[in-house]
Amino acid sequence: MVVQNLSPYMTFGRSAWSALRADARMTLNEDDLEALRGINSAIDLEEVATVFLPLSRLLNLYFSATQQLYNTTSTFLGHNDKPVPYIIGLAGSVAVGKSTAARILRTLLSRWPNSPRVDLVTTDGFLWPNEVLAERGLMRKKGFPESYDQGRILRFVSDIKAGKPRVSCPVYSHVTYDIVPGEEQVIEQPDILIFEGLNVLQSSRSRSPSRVFVSDFFDFSIYVDASEDDLRKWYIQRFLTLRDTAFKSPESYFNRYASLTDAEAIAFAESIWSEINAVNLHENIEPTRERADLILCKGSDHIYQQVMLRKI
Repeated sequence: MVVQNLSPYMTFGRSAWSALRADARMTLNEDDLEALRGINSAIDLEEVATVFLPLSRLLNLYFSATQQLYNTTSTFLGHNDKPVPYIIGLAGSVAVGKSTAARILRTLLSRWPNSPRVDLVTTDGFLWPNEVLAERGLMRKKGFPESYDQGRILRFVSDIKAGKPRVSCPVYSHVTYDIVPGEEQVIEQPDILIFEGLNVLQSSRSRSPSRVFVSDFFDFSIYVDASEDDLRKWYIQRFLTLRDTAFKSPESYFNRYASLTDAEAIAFAESIWSEINAVNLHENIEPTRERADLILCKGSDHIYQQVMLRKI
């Protein structure tokens, strides 16, 4: 009996995926990449060429095809409207490297010959302010779905997809660990918007009576994946790095942890991981993995080992 592959994904190893870059040329240099790297990120130009250049080619092809379809439909309807932004959702756990991936993709996509305007927005800005979280007893659930202003997220992506000229969203500070009062990021009709966050692919916990979810507005979605053991290790490494750098700032919300010894810092980071981040991963983030159009799978050395692309 022949056993059919019932997976909805096509799986590519590094070499097979890298070959799909075709004639796409590298548009990043080492200085560019240095500015895009996150904390403890080990990504180099070879990794960008192997993984992200083929991905940017695929996304550029999808974007161009969607624009053409929009133009064709407009012609049929007798309209002359500008195509609406192409929205890419990017999800994954804390410490997996999704922010670095989002920044690299934004830069690569903006440098294709058709020069699309690409903006990047993270869901951090849609967290409820700390004052609200404290009132609701949610400070230890920061990053869980209930810690976000889901209504404002939906209005934001809906307005973007409707082609509104100017759409704004709040700004979050990782120094003060809170929303910055009075500061907003303004988005003005980009060709492509990358929307990055822990729970952007979630669909089952929204309280919206209309059952509309942020992922309903995505044209393409990506999940950055890694084993839980690696995620835990990377989170602890990142905490130690921040203890020696950003936490030393007097303005930092976490300044109180800057004087922890290695043993104390590791123990504290372990407790945060097990009591908060691992719970969020199991309950909310990891279950959305198979909703993604493409899954980037990282190994223990931070190197992407395979790419899974949903079959059309």
